Amino acid sequence: MEFDVLTLFPEMFEPLKSSIIGRAIQNNLIKINLTNIRDFSTDKHKHVDDTPYGGGAGMVIKPDVVYDAYNSITQNIPSEDKPKVIYMSPKGKVLTQAKVKELSKENRLIILCGHYEGIDQRVIDEIVDEEISIGDYVLTGGELPAMCLIDSVSRYVNGVLSEESTVEESFSNDQNLLEYPQYTRPIEFRGKKVPEVLVSGNHQEIEKWRKEQSLIETYKKRKELLNKKQQEDAEKLLLEYSNKK
Repeated sequence: MEFDVLTLFPEMFEPLKSSIIGRAIQNNLIKINLTNIRDFSTDKHKHVDDTPYGGGAGMVIKPDVVYDAYNSITQNIPSEDKPKVIYMSPKGKVLTQAKVKELSKENRLIILCGHYEGIDQRVIDEIVDEEISIGDYVLTGGELPAMCLIDSVSRYVNGVLSEESTVEESFSNDQNLLEYPQYTRPIEFRGKKVPEVLVSGNHQEIEKWRKEQSLIETYKKRKELLNKKQQEDAEKLLLEYSNKK
């Protein structure tokens, strides 16, 4: 899969060369192309922004430099094959695991990173297919959200992770539950032991425990994700576990 990032700060994407995403790049499973919007400024001082019409705080990125940066990527691509353009914006729909899976089916994505007070609306209307947010808060720019998007989508590219790694994690199951707690060696840490069922070797009981724990974790931490029946089931399980102590 290929990602084209339009940004004023390409150096911010250096961390993606590490760990799992870095290995995926080395193994040619994904490719990340960084296009510096500032390179398309015709101003001798390489200015890319200006004051907003109507007044107000901050500066707005000009439409022509963004369009020229976009055009440098797409000018030789037939219109029917042009990649989807995602604008990272706090005004967009909040990124979900379902959206991540959907985007992972694309062969190529163009990700536009805003900065300052944002980008002139005219170029957004001209080139952007979808606006995506990573939460209801504001950052100084779209680079960190873009990295979140690249990381989350890349995990679903064939070969980046084992299929097992993405099947049972939070939000990936049919019921939209959080992942169950994980344990590893040592078997006892500061007086706390690994749950007996996990070292029993009984895979059926382990699977049952994990499903129950996923429901309980979701009830405790993200109750709003559960329907009424799921909440009632979680409350019953909590009572059962409490009575066993």
